[in-house]
Amino acid sequence: SNISSAKKKPLQFLDPTLVLSAAFKLRITQRDLATLQESGWLNDEVINFYLSLVMDRSSKSGGLKVYSFSTFFFPKLRWTKAVDLFLCDLILVPLHLGVHWALAVIDLKSKTVNAYDSMGQRHDDICYLLLLYIQEEHKVKKGRELDVSKWTVCSMRPSEIPQQKNGSDCGVFVCKYADYIAKGRPLTFKQCHMPLFRKLMIWEILNQKLL
Repeated sequence: SNISSAKKKPLQFLDPTLVLSAAFKLRITQRDLATLQESGWLNDEVINFYLSLVMDRSSKSGGLKVYSFSTFFFPKLRWTKAVDLFLCDLILVPLHLGVHWALAVIDLKSKTVNAYDSMGQRHDDICYLLLLYIQEEHKVKKGRELDVSKWTVCSMRPSEIPQQKNGSDCGVFVCKYADYIAKGRPLTFKQCHMPLFRKLMIWEILNQKLL
């Protein structure tokens, strides 16, 4: 299979033109998928595809209404044309912070903006920027001010959420934070689950379906 052959080759020799999965106007190549091998650093393509799967599941399940921004959304904070964010329950914002991935979650029901970082870093500044963004978006879409005094902003403490124990799994943590939060599940996974999650994510991306 493409995957077993991919495991034998270093990343630079994998084919960036061989598309293994295409959906959501996104394409995952052999080289992209190989970043899910153990200790690989997930790239934008894999994270965007996975978060699109999370969004797709929510649209079919009748559970929480979830919208996920692309990894290219922050820090540009472009306005959304086709989407009314205020019809959603949760908005997922993947954060590409240089060589690290984190996740911000805007919860329109509980009126919170929270940051989830598997290395325990705080991102209150980013959360406040996202709240300002939502405020502006509300003004444009709804024609009135959003009462931000009712909103809370915080970074989750390391004791509250699963933390990574290595330097390569932050992207997988972001995908699984998004997966569990979108299902309304407590974050019960740990570092020891990452090798399994990576294998499952390869299957999910190839089959375009979350298990």
